[in-house]
Amino acid sequence: PQKTSFHRSQTLDYRNGCAFFRLPTVGIGGEQLYVNQLSESELDELSSIRPTLTYGQAKRAPPSDFIPAYVAFDKKILKFDAYFQEDVPLSAEEHYRIRQVGIYYYLEDDSMSVMEPVVPNSGLPQGKLIRRQRVPKNEHGDHYHWKDLNRGMNITMYGRTYRIVDCDSFTQVFLESQGIELNPPEKMIFDPYTELRRMPVRKYITPSDFDQLKQFLTYDKQVLRFYAMWDDTSSMFGEKRPYIIHYYLADDTVEVREIHEHNDGRDPFPVLIKRQRLPKTFVDKKKTFPSCVLEISDQEVLEWYTAKDFAVGKSTTLLGRPFFIYDCDEFTRNFYRDKFGITDFQPVDIRKKPLEEVPQVIPPYNGFGFLEDSLQNCFSLLPKPPRKDVIKMLENDHKVLRYQVALESPNPEDRKRRFILSYFLSNDMISIYEPPVRNSGIIGGKYLSKTRVPKPGSTTENATYYEPSDLTIGSTVEVFGHRFIITDADEYVLNYMESNAESFPAATLQSLRDHFRPRQVVKDTAISDNSVPETSKQELDELIVQVQEELKLHNYLNNRNIQEKFLQHDKDGSGILDKGEFLALCNSLNVPTSNVVVNKV
Repeated sequence: PQKTSFHRSQTLDYRNGCAFFRLPTVGIGGEQLYVNQLSESELDELSSIRPTLTYGQAKRAPPSDFIPAYVAFDKKILKFDAYFQEDVPLSAEEHYRIRQVGIYYYLEDDSMSVMEPVVPNSGLPQGKLIRRQRVPKNEHGDHYHWKDLNRGMNITMYGRTYRIVDCDSFTQVFLESQGIELNPPEKMIFDPYTELRRMPVRKYITPSDFDQLKQFLTYDKQVLRFYAMWDDTSSMFGEKRPYIIHYYLADDTVEVREIHEHNDGRDPFPVLIKRQRLPKTFVDKKKTFPSCVLEISDQEVLEWYTAKDFAVGKSTTLLGRPFFIYDCDEFTRNFYRDKFGITDFQPVDIRKKPLEEVPQVIPPYNGFGFLEDSLQNCFSLLPKPPRKDVIKMLENDHKVLRYQVALESPNPEDRKRRFILSYFLSNDMISIYEPPVRNSGIIGGKYLSKTRVPKPGSTTENATYYEPSDLTIGSTVEVFGHRFIITDADEYVLNYMESNAESFPAATLQSLRDHFRPRQVVKDTAISDNSVPETSKQELDELIVQVQEELKLHNYLNNRNIQEKFLQHDKDGSGILDKGEFLALCNSLNVPTSNVVVNKV
């Protein structure tokens, strides 16, 4: 039960690439086997007795395994450097051509190939001259063998004779190991015409005093860079335009390139003056000679522009255009410092002076549309709508504060009118609605559409609008020249302000609480009256029916007018009137008052 391994021992093994059988020494479970092992006495006996006396003549060892050539010589290649001579009959410059090749011998199948290195622009088909194959040696069907190859010998393949001059180190070691004596290596012969082309052509011309080749070799790819400004403000629609002046030290040429800015309105031409030698002083010529067709050469120019003619802080005239150089790069500074000893490279500030800001005058508000919306026409030709507070609109959507207001007017008919003022919390807009009253002579309905109402004294520069904190009981709201007095409010207004008491002043909240306190007393009284017995409720219903029948006997009475008068005398909105005031109001409205009914009421 303690065994953990139950596999059989491995009996197949490899040594030096050969497989052989091995006797197992460990059994299943890792136990040591003593069946195939010799004891110490047997080992001593074998050491003292000669095997030939016991077993006879010893058998010879079996021959080594056969290894095929494609395995023994896999990827083993003999390389020889050779050349062959090719005639060139139709050329006056060369009569023959030497072409260098490499002969490759593949030991695995005794095949050969000839490769010629590709020379750029040679005009010859080069590369693989003889593809890999067994090359015939003679007409009897024999093929070339590696024993036939050696240094310093000629070999003919397909009618072309190759001269083998050398071989690589692997080929030399292999051939010497096979007992072949190698010839000494020879020098590779080069093509005479190719060597002739490599030699510089001799020119029997007297050299000039100034060596242009030396200048080119010394200052090649070295360019002086100057930052200049062309002031063209004297002409119509002219302006100051920046440029870059490049002076090439290799051949004393000058190039002027434009600097384009984003949205500058100019065509994207990069070069103003192409790279060329620029004349500084011309030879005196006749005035009648057309200068526009003058071919500039050394005969027409006395002096050309050089590196000495350019300096920071000075103006230079190039082809009739004045360029003011205000700065240069670091390489140009080092060149002038080392070549001419100039150390003053203080850049000139050419930045434009900022224009004086003209204050924008906002025209007065014309009364059309919203103030913010109309103000966008003063800022852009394509006005965009003003941004809205989306979060506020989502939080206060469908939240409206409603107030009852009365119109303040010297006209007594207008003082009796009542309106509903609605304040929308989502966008701080106000709308006013007048409930229609029958036989009043005034058409009710929408009095003011939704709009933002500015406070008195508000200007277009500092516009202030009415807020919920400004709407208190008894306060006056001026709406576009009309004054309204707030007389009542919805209970939702009190509940909303109490739930958001930190956003409203204490005076506004206290005025609403004082206004709704009598109503709360009446509600509490009504709730307490709910405990009255059913007999008292029946008496109250009978009394109401009696009062209604009494009033129906008098057709000339206007019940709507009576209700409005009672509401006007109830200034505190408590719904309670004094008995004497009640009787006086009934007498003024010609309402019959029976002492019995009044006492019951």
